[in-house]
Amino acid sequence: MADFDFQVGVWRVKHRKLRGRLSGSTDWAVFEGRCTAWTLMGGEGSVEDQFLDDPDGPYRAAAFRRRDPVSGVWSIWWFDGRSSGLEPPVLGRFENGVGVFLCDDELEGRPIRVRFIWSEITHDSARWEQAFSADGGLTWEVNWIMQFERTE
Repeated sequence: MADFDFQVGVWRVKHRKLRGRLSGSTDWAVFEGRCTAWTLMGGEGSVEDQFLDDPDGPYRAAAFRRRDPVSGVWSIWWFDGRSSGLEPPVLGRFENGVGVFLCDDELEGRPIRVRFIWSEITHDSARWEQAFSADGGLTWEVNWIMQFERTE
């Protein structure tokens, strides 16, 4: 149940985000942000509140996570202040200190697979990455990396 306990606290976040996704782009936006995270329901839920100082315009975002008490599978929803839509949750779990979460979604009207990976987790740092696949998960394009550094 304590999979996301590592993230509780306040973080400085270094973002590296691909400007074009699944388009062959190699143009990365690099910027900073802040994150505050806490757990809910004795560790069965988790929230992160993000401020992203994106060069295309700063915005707020949040993630809400819920662990299924029977299966142990986490569902993660991402809320982005730039749109009112709710993206489908990625589903997954941690094994050997690495969390892998997947879902089916759409990008510009075409079906894709989405993957989140939490890795390199220590008390003072963590790495999150997002990747998309247009071929059902045979190949992946990493399009966003967040490097977390604890500020407390």
